Amino acid sequence: MKHLFLSAVLLPLMFAAPALAQSEIRPAGNNAPVQQQLADATPLPADTPWPGGTIALDIDATDTARGVYRVTQTIPVTADMRELHLLFPEWLPGNHAARGPINLISGIRFTAGGKVLEWKRNPLDVYELIVALPEGAEAVTAQFVHTSPITGGEGRITMTQEMLNLQWEKMSFYPAGHYVRRIAVKPTVTVPEGWQVFTALDGKSRKADTVSWQTVDYGTLVDSPIFAGKYADRWEVGENVWLDAVADKPKYLDIEPENLATFNRLVDEADALFGARHFDHYDILLALTDRMGGIGLEHQRSAENQYEPTALTDWEGMEWSRNVVAHELVHSWNGKYRRPEDLWTPDYRTPMQDSLLWLYEGQTQLWGWVLSARSGLQTKQTFLDAFAVYAANYAEGQPGRTYRSVADTTNDPIINSRRPIPFSSLSRSEDYYVEGALVWIEADQIIRQGTRGKKGLDDFARAFFGVNDGDWGQLTYDFDEIVETLNGVYPHDWADFLTTRLLEPNQPAPLRGLEMGGYKLVWKDEPNSYDKGRMGNSGSLNLFYSLGVNLGRDGAVRGTLWDGPAFDAGIVNGNTIVAVGGVAYSGEVIEEAITAAKDSAEPIELLVKRGNTYRTVEIDYHGGLRYPWLEPIGEGENGLDRFLQPRTDG
Repeated sequence: MKHLFLSAVLLPLMFAAPALAQSEIRPAGNNAPVQQQLADATPLPADTPWPGGTIALDIDATDTARGVYRVTQTIPVTADMRELHLLFPEWLPGNHAARGPINLISGIRFTAGGKVLEWKRNPLDVYELIVALPEGAEAVTAQFVHTSPITGGEGRITMTQEMLNLQWEKMSFYPAGHYVRRIAVKPTVTVPEGWQVFTALDGKSRKADTVSWQTVDYGTLVDSPIFAGKYADRWEVGENVWLDAVADKPKYLDIEPENLATFNRLVDEADALFGARHFDHYDILLALTDRMGGIGLEHQRSAENQYEPTALTDWEGMEWSRNVVAHELVHSWNGKYRRPEDLWTPDYRTPMQDSLLWLYEGQTQLWGWVLSARSGLQTKQTFLDAFAVYAANYAEGQPGRTYRSVADTTNDPIINSRRPIPFSSLSRSEDYYVEGALVWIEADQIIRQGTRGKKGLDDFARAFFGVNDGDWGQLTYDFDEIVETLNGVYPHDWADFLTTRLLEPNQPAPLRGLEMGGYKLVWKDEPNSYDKGRMGNSGSLNLFYSLGVNLGRDGAVRGTLWDGPAFDAGIVNGNTIVAVGGVAYSGEVIEEAITAAKDSAEPIELLVKRGNTYRTVEIDYHGGLRYPWLEPIGEGENGLDRFLQPRTDG
């Protein structure tokens, strides 16, 4: 039998045709085109001014019924120009990716001297429009519309009946070939009657409902968005710092004085942390809405933020949600002034490289939470509850850590652009934010313990971000400077520390900093305040650490833990749990079933729908409900407690 088996396998191989040498391989057909080198290298712009002069940018933002911005741009040209090359911003600051929505630009028309001009799109760079210029042209007028999404499925909604969020880079072109800081623009916007307009731009003048500002370079313009609204208010919350709020309804602006004071303390704590400012004035732009799309986006002299409508009036109930303002404020120092050298670009065509986002976003994530706790914008308990959720994700909820490093997730803004993915626990996502923050907690505790409490990560922040007080430019950095500054605070093998934890996969869960700080991750059968707030706001049910699934209000599966109990039972996105043990689904019913199974040998029975198919699934899980918490390891104040203490007397 052995001989027969070998013959059956080997004889066909013995008489197979001999393999062809690579030189003998020929195409199947007669025609064999040869590819020529494409002229698609990104041209480097020059640090020279646009020779035509100041560009006029006029935007009519009054059509709130249709969500349309009508744009007129007048671009001066010189007599020797025969083509005008215009770029639409592609690589957007703060997005860390090429997300410029040129698809929303429609109705494009160019004229000069009353004549309509021909234009074409660069086939190798569709963000570049090439306009043919007639002899003697002095200026080109571009007219087009930016069609803001009307529904969330079309993109982020930026205009409603009550407010708008105008981002200049989404509705303007700029001439190719020059650093954007060398292109002068005179901006003007017309808003609906009586609306208030907030931005960090200087030299504001208003005639009726048309608002203009002084001439500014295009880079600063892009970095100075507008919030405008029918219902609005403005409060000074620090020296030359304002909180500018627009709301769906006027009642959402009724913040109590003692709660408003936490924003003042937030600014004071940021000043105390960094010890310098890289802005002359700063506007916290805040939309209180569930009608306009959510946002948290950094700028050097302002930030775009969105809270749920009741975030200022239901102070205790919405405490879990208020962190974004502190996060974006920190970005003025970390990300806007100090910026990774491979992420800074001279225009919005040059590709960005995101390799150091674990400092850019990781420390911002941490300092945003720390400053919120120090100022009282959020409580210390909210900090602990949020970081319990973070820690749990890496302790039990992310098998993808075995093959993918934190540093590799810095490519996710480009790879995935925050699109939904089937199994994020395996794929990983932008973990440089949260795992980065946990790693920096460990760095703080190493410094704190090594110096017997005399120093901490605050000292790094002041030395790294708080330099050159009053400089409003940008100062780039690299990996070596991060290590050098850390060693200046406390000598340690920081290069190895950062490399192993952030640049290498399959590392232990990043809990050591919390544990060094005196806290441990524990599990309870009820959600902590942060988890509870998030679930209540989204209508979801987090069963990730029990059944291994997250559910929507109606039982729809929103996420499944790879290799978790639900995954093993074939429950994935697109499924809906319609019944539990023969009883119609509700959050309470499935929680009761999970709790009952803890003291029973019987499996949890689910009726699951997928498309038009129903099936009964039994899950042999008996661990009960599990939600993450952080608890003190010992008695008394510990290192993490001291890290969260206010640094001012406010």
